[in-house]
Parts: sequence; structure tokens; C-alpha cells
Amino acid sequence: MSQSRHVPVMLQRCLDLLAPALKEPGAVVVDCTLGLGGHSKALLARFPEARLVALDRDKEALRLSGERLAPYGERATLVHAVYDELPDVLDRLGVPRVQGVLFDLGVSSMQLDEADRGFAYAQDAPLDMRMDQTTGMSAAEVLNTYPPGELVRILRAYGEEKQAKRIVSAIVREREKEPFANSARLVELIRAALPQAAKRTGGNPAKRTFQALRIEVNGELSVLERAIPAAVEALAVGGRIAVLSYHSLEDRLVKQVFAAGAANTAPPGLPVVPERYAPRLKLLTRGAELPTEDEIAENRRAAPARLRGAERIRESIG
Repeated sequence: MSQSRHVPVMLQRCLDLLAPALKEPGAVVVDCTLGLGGHSKALLARFPEARLVALDRDKEALRLSGERLAPYGERATLVHAVYDELPDVLDRLGVPRVQGVLFDLGVSSMQLDEADRGFAYAQDAPLDMRMDQTTGMSAAEVLNTYPPGELVRILRAYGEEKQAKRIVSAIVREREKEPFANSARLVELIRAALPQAAKRTGGNPAKRTFQALRIEVNGELSVLERAIPAAVEALAVGGRIAVLSYHSLEDRLVKQVFAAGAANTAPPGLPVVPERYAPRLKLLTRGAELPTEDEIAENRRAAPARLRGAERIRESIG
């Protein structure tokens, strides 16, 4: 596997955002989305006094990253877990608070490029899409068994697919003849179902449907809804969190959690704001930061990335 395609997205910026919190010896940083270990390796290299805890639900990713991070020995602890399990993981490791948290919510390049996982629409593969292949429903099962109304909802909500109804009626018609098993047939069907005008914009016409299925199969948004607040909660005062998201639904969710943490919740008109109403977070990015043109040229997968960062400025009270 060529290393070139594992250029971690917005790497320098992520490291700079987390740096002030990771200078002290013994600082703990959590990489919630280990993948092939690009961000993790850079964190260990740049912060030689820090300890890393890294999570991934994909056993193959853990195996490959384990080899890559082996030179760092005891400083790296890799855990098979979904990122909303962060509180349990820290509890088991006896780590009450952490100084840094990083999320890179993109599908790992490995998953996109390994044909047999069925994430990619550019090559034929079994329609699986599970990040942890030991559990849950595959994309084929979702396509073959979900009621039409539910499929339309998923494509609209998670894929922002305007032609959801057309695509779903074609899926329902086809699955009655023969259940779906492979990605090429689905790509073909989507191409055929879309009106000419819709095919002319925005890359591969199957892209939005595949994204929607991936989010559904892995429960990504519901996991994220639990994971971001849990990660904020795990931060020590002065600790920092950086989140890279790749579509508007994820970014909106991160934005809401950060905005709520950075808000003053005092009833209007109080002469002095009691501490329990004061913000718990300070925003470190103005809106979402975008990758530079050079970065996108080097790594096309960086194009949709949005980075947000925040710092924990006080403990929760009450």
C-alpha cells in the first residue's frame, strides 16, 4: 500500500491546534479515529512527552497501525472500540481526564481502496460498508430489506440526495427481481434512474447514495452525537479538541456541541454571572477552517474537510 495516499488531512493545523495542551510531560492525547495511524504517528513524534490512546472499530486498521506505531512502544495504547465508547475506554485505562482529543471523521483511505469492503463506487465489490465487519447489517441488507419510505429518508438526510424518490423506486423494483449483492449493479441503477441534468454535476452520481448507506450502516451520526459531548467532557481544563468532518451533517453537529459549550447560559439581566452559567469551552477556530489549495492538490480527499477546534476553560458545575 503506497504511503502517498495516506497523507493525513490538515495534519499541521491539527497539531498546531492541539500543541498548547500537549506540552507537559504525561499529557494524554486521544485519537478517536486511528485509521492507518497517520495523525497518531505525527502526534507521538511531535509531542515526545505525550501518551497516546487511539480507538478504531476496524480490526484491520488496528493491526496495520499497530505495526506502524510499534517503535513508540508503551507510549501508544490502541483499543478496538467505537468512538462513543471513549468514556468506558478511559475508565478501563484509569485515565480520568485527557489533554487532547482528535477526530478525523473521513472514511479511512484503506477502506475506500480495499475493493472487498464495498465502500467505493468506482469499482465492483460486495455491498458491505461495515467499518467493523464482525457486527451489524451490511449495506446490501439495508438495500434489500428496508421499507421504501425509510430508504428515501436515509438518502435525503444522509446523502442530501435530491433524486432520492427516483433512486429508491428503481431499487425497490430491482430488488424484487433479485436482491442486491454488489456495488456495480447499484451504481448502474443510479445512473439509469437519474435525469440527464442531475448527472452533469458533482462527480459520480452514486456518490451521495453510497455516503448515505455508509452513514446508516455504521450508525455514524448517532455515534457522533454521543461521542463529541463525551470527548468534551473527558477534557481537562486547558485541554483541547480538534474535529475534522467531511460533510455538512457532521460539521453541523460538531458546531452545535461546540457552540453550546461556548455559550453563556445565564438568565438575562444578572449583574454578575454565576460560574455555573459561564462558558465551558472557548472556540479556537472562527467558523470551520478549510484546507488550503496546495493541500487539496496533494490529497484530493482533503477537499470537503472542515476543521473546528475548542479548548476546555472550566469544569462542569451542577
